[in-house]
Amino acid sequence: MKYICNVCGWEYDEQEGSEELGIAPGTKFADLPEDFECPVCGVGKDEFSEE
Repeated sequence: MKYICNVCGWEYDEQEGSEELGIAPGTKFADLPEDFECPVCGVGKDEFSEE
């Protein structure tokens, strides 16, 4: 599943994770820390939508 930042469009793909953020492939969006922020614009998880 993919999640898109509603503010800037940055995409988090659960299958790929995020190497630059140290997030392992297969990490579910729900399992990211509650204080996770978009690495581009800094908004929280509540500003992401499922694609």
